[in-house]
Amino acid sequence: MAHRSLAHNGKSGYWIPWSMLFLFPLLAATVLAQEKVLDLTNPADYANQSIPAYITKDNTTADNAITDLGATLGRVLFYDKRLSRDDSISCSSCHRQEKAFSDTAIASTGVAGTTGRHSMRLVNPRFASEAKFFWDERASSLEVQATQPIHDHFEMGFSGTLGDPAFSDLVVKLSAIEEYQVLFKGVFGNATLTEERVGKAIAQFVRSIQSFDSKYDAGRATRNDGQDFPNFTASENAGKMLFTAPPNNGGAGCAGCHRPPEFDIDPNSGHNGVVSKIGGGTDTTNTRSPSLRDLVDANGVPHGAFMHDGSKPSLLSVIDHYNSIPANVPGLDRRLVRANGQTQQLNLTAGQKSDIEAFLRTLTGTSIYTDEKFSNPFNPDDTLPIVVLPHDSAEMTLSDQNGVQSVTLCASGVPNVDYLFQASTDLVHWTSSPVTATANGDLVMTAPIAAGDKKLFYRFAYQAVPSL
Repeated sequence: MAHRSLAHNGKSGYWIPWSMLFLFPLLAATVLAQEKVLDLTNPADYANQSIPAYITKDNTTADNAITDLGATLGRVLFYDKRLSRDDSISCSSCHRQEKAFSDTAIASTGVAGTTGRHSMRLVNPRFASEAKFFWDERASSLEVQATQPIHDHFEMGFSGTLGDPAFSDLVVKLSAIEEYQVLFKGVFGNATLTEERVGKAIAQFVRSIQSFDSKYDAGRATRNDGQDFPNFTASENAGKMLFTAPPNNGGAGCAGCHRPPEFDIDPNSGHNGVVSKIGGGTDTTNTRSPSLRDLVDANGVPHGAFMHDGSKPSLLSVIDHYNSIPANVPGLDRRLVRANGQTQQLNLTAGQKSDIEAFLRTLTGTSIYTDEKFSNPFNPDDTLPIVVLPHDSAEMTLSDQNGVQSVTLCASGVPNVDYLFQASTDLVHWTSSPVTATANGDLVMTAPIAAGDKKLFYRFAYQAVPSL
């Protein structure tokens, strides 16, 4: 017998020379049109996205670098409402792609009430010196932060208190769902589901959300921040100068805390003088902010109110706050207090405020709002798309009987779970036949073929069964 390996097509399967479908008696006659697919053989590029050379900050933890498969799993978890107690709320309910992964509501709705703070934008969370998360920095890393909303009684309801199930109950719930067995097997090598793995996968996806295609980036690629950008208007360049220069040098000093070109928050910042709480009261613990990128949409409309309490409805209201800090409250950032103990009073003119606002609008990108790899992977009926499995091996065999060729493909699945073996001539329509993984999780299929110059694509896939 002669053996040769198959070529991967770089899309959704392995190809072999094509012959008429009657040579494939093992394949069912039903032809399935192409639908949403999570292709573990060729996942979206999360790990090697283009990052400008001038972006140097990175808070990725040493044991959880972004991988394409890990972020793919994280994307599913991020959008899955089944991570909430009553299957009604996902991470994406409060962090919406079309709103720069924030929420237009001041307080987001959860399973048992509303959030205590405004939902923070998830734009470029990786590209910052600050490794702690939440407005009050109570999570030591993004991995820790990722599962805390699930633990929260009001948000997703697996708190283990006030009559809620515990996170361990969620682990049992998700572990019983076949598609998660398939995904965790594909990503981690086994189907074991733990809180640590959930947190790491979600953190990989969130860290992968990036925005570097703004007007600012086009200018920054040709000039340093201290120079006028050739693609900026006079107002935008004036606003950039005011943003970056300190108050004692004719500027507003914004860059002292929100540091270009990442526009991340200085980890040593105190609070900014906004100390009210949603629903009333005082809170001086909020010392973190998201990146200032994508504060508004392409038309300059905010994605939601600003600050942890949603008290600032517009960019101008934010600028007005920093122009005249209302009170020297304990914990106020030292850069907002003058030597005489008085708070910052910049005395900006209306024109200068308008220039700063014009500059901030240049930080808005485009692709973050439409990039499919950041979008909801679920079908409209909340079912998961077909999951295409990586092949462990594939080889073509030329038999001694009449020169008939065949292909044998092997993959690793979840023991005793039903899969599909699929074939296509165009990567759009697929014929399918059922195949069940062995007790060891092995998937093996052999299909006869005939020589020819056309191509046939094969893949193992999993189709989630809709919940009743």
